Amino acid sequence: MIKKRVSRSRKRDLNEPDEFITFWTKIFGWISKYKLLFSSALGVMIAIMIVIMGIVYFIKKSEDKAFALLQRGVVKYQTKLKDGTPEKAFLDVEKDFQLIMDKYSNRNAGKLANFICANFSYTAKNYDKAIELYNKSLINFNDELFIKDLILKGLGYAYKAKKDFKTAAGYFEIIASEPDYTLKDEALFNLGELYAALGDHDKSITAFKKILSDHPGSMYIEIVKEKVTG
Repeated sequence: MIKKRVSRSRKRDLNEPDEFITFWTKIFGWISKYKLLFSSALGVMIAIMIVIMGIVYFIKKSEDKAFALLQRGVVKYQTKLKDGTPEKAFLDVEKDFQLIMDKYSNRNAGKLANFICANFSYTAKNYDKAIELYNKSLINFNDELFIKDLILKGLGYAYKAKKDFKTAAGYFEIIASEPDYTLKDEALFNLGELYAALGDHDKSITAFKKILSDHPGSMYIEIVKEKVTG
């Protein structure tokens, strides 16, 4: 009779429930051994602490697994990108990322997967999908200012690509108004282009001139000089 081979990943999955049972068997065995201690109020507190420690332990294991899946997804995307187009690469990994986002939506890895997938969607020119995911990420990372600015920038570029220049300008205006944003010149450059597309020449020139005055080392400086003097 031919024995079916079991993959390593499947073996790990099969071992996880046993590990969980073993862990809690030990915990409850220990509590049973010292049941007199746990009859007191202090004992109850200790029991609660042990339970919390157990939950944290398995949350960490779950998070580690989620990040491992995320890393695999990113590597797969990069590999597919070398052999094809961004559109094809995104299609090949979309289900992988959706699985992480669905299964680990409340974990950091799930939230990060959402943000990364938004960027992949944008690169694949699936702007509606990118906007949907960026908006979810905006909720997830509302308190993380650096990532929040990256999300706002992504939304700005996505709406700009859809030729919704007014909405795009709104996002870049938020970024340009923040005092600590390191790539403010990028936001101003986009505003200059967007205002021009909206027919507001004065605002466009003002945005470009602000790059000249406030960001003399900007990578956009030569382009801006031509736009201002042209």
